[in-house]
Amino acid sequence: MIRAVLRMGDPRLWRQAKAVEHFDRPELHALIADLEETMHHLDGAGLAAPQIGVDLRLVIFGVERNPRYPDAEPVPRTVLINPVLTPLSTEIEEGWEGCLSVPGLRGRVPRWSRLHYAGVDAFGRPLERTVSGFHARVVQHECDHLDGILYPMRIRDFSRFGFVEELFPDGDAGVVD
Repeated sequence: MIRAVLRMGDPRLWRQAKAVEHFDRPELHALIADLEETMHHLDGAGLAAPQIGVDLRLVIFGVERNPRYPDAEPVPRTVLINPVLTPLSTEIEEGWEGCLSVPGLRGRVPRWSRLHYAGVDAFGRPLERTVSGFHARVVQHECDHLDGILYPMRIRDFSRFGFVEELFPDGDAGVVD
């Protein structure tokens, strides 16, 4: 089922999400299916449970081909529960991001360039990856939602934040959503 995505300003987006404690349950699989259907419907690269008003440490992400990010490398479809992110260097990259909870806006956001993430899948099986580039940016963006952080809170230079039509009059807005 396609769910409504909360927008910036809704106080539910600022909360710290709770750990998932029970796995491989029908209600968890239904939530994941709703997240996936909602994300695909909106052409997103990822979605966090708090964005649909569910206060759990659960994110999904994945991109194969998407017209919104034509130059992005593929990111495998992933269900990540109770994630832990560990930067692998102090190197930071700035890149354009958007968010389904902040529609119509984009901003340049600093993110770790390489990181390791760990958590579990819907069945409680361990999941770990070492990633960089777009994949690293997507997972950081989605996991921020679990701590009540939206990407505008990370922007350093607000001259690099605005409406898509103003920032990219030619329509080239490579972003993370």
